[in-house]
Formats: sequence, structure tokens, C-alpha cells
Amino acid sequence: MTSHDTHEKSSFWKSRTGISLCAFVAIAAVLLVLEHRAHALQWLPFALLLACPLLHLFHGHGGHGGGAQDKSDTDKRA
Repeated sequence: MTSHDTHEKSSFWKSRTGISLCAFVAIAAVLLVLEHRAHALQWLPFALLLACPLLHLFHGHGGHGGGAQDKSDTDKRA
């Protein structure tokens, strides 16, 4: 058995490449925010309005157990 067989497969995000990528993205995001703050903030209200339909598109309704189906299950248990 080789030493390669005994090691668990590590995650990409814990590798040197993954950490370097995260650091690069973080630095790029900070520089973009600092350099483009004046004209990026004017689009913030539109981004918030766009977030609502996107959340409904990707998340949907009833994702947290508050639907009618859960209510009928609790009535059966009682």
C-alpha cells in the first residue's frame, strides 16, 4: 500500500489553488467596489428589486415547512 492510497481525497477549496483563487476573488471584489462605488450604488435599488423574482425563481414557495401539507400532518397526529 502506498502513501497515496492512505490519504483521503482533499477538497479543492482547501488546496493551495483553491485558497489562492478565493483570495484573488476577494481582492478583485474589494477593488471593484472601491473603484466603481459611485456608479455601482445607483443600481442598488434595481438589484434589490431584481432579487425578489430571482429568489422566487430559484427558491420557490414553501421551502421552510410552512405549507398546508405540514398543517394536515400535525392534525393527523393529534
